Amino acid sequence: MRISEMPASERPREKLLKYGREALSTAEVLGIIIGAGIGSKSAVEVAMDLLSDPRGGVGFLAECTPEELMETEGIGQARACSIIAAAELGRRITCEPAKVKGAIKCSEDVVDLFMGKMRRYKKEHLIGLLLNPKGEIIEEVVISIGDISSSVSHPREVFAQAVRRCAGSIILVHNHPSGDPTPSGEDIETTERLIEVGRLLGIHVIDHVIIGDGTSVSMVSEGYVSTDC
Repeated sequence: MRISEMPASERPREKLLKYGREALSTAEVLGIIIGAGIGSKSAVEVAMDLLSDPRGGVGFLAECTPEELMETEGIGQARACSIIAAAELGRRITCEPAKVKGAIKCSEDVVDLFMGKMRRYKKEHLIGLLLNPKGEIIEEVVISIGDISSSVSHPREVFAQAVRRCAGSIILVHNHPSGDPTPSGEDIETTERLIEVGRLLGIHVIDHVIIGDGTSVSMVSEGYVSTDC
């Protein structure tokens, strides 16, 4: 059924205007972006075809290429670009840092800052969150991209900016592209070494938080490592 043949109250745009965005199904949201159907299929039905993709449904839209979208009947180059642009806008909105009032007080504050940004990274990113003596954020530093074990041989990369900015402490944050935040033996060894280097420099490594896909691990809170903080 074409959208124009639906009762006015069931058309996605009309529902949005009358009831608000929360009233729309995911297929209806995507149908609005697609704009129009093809042949006997409405835009919402084309959207449902996309969402039923075995590669991951709505999550697939955050990572797909235009060519992959164009494999679905009714999705040409222009519509594929519109969908990807909408997904990217959503990602950037999600990645906008949460407002942490005052100092970082717990690992949940760190997760709030980084989950949206890091959960879908396809490569490991190691980030240092530099804090002043009050626990307030001075700067967020990307230390490395790739296997974080490479940073073990170069702890100067981890602490260089902390020294330059006179940070009193640092929280390490990295992601697991697999989605499972459970620390590996290498993660634990890396963190223990960095804690020791931090002690020598007088810069406390407060925690190492690992970000998964919607889940996280605080290596200090969960007993994988210990610090003197």
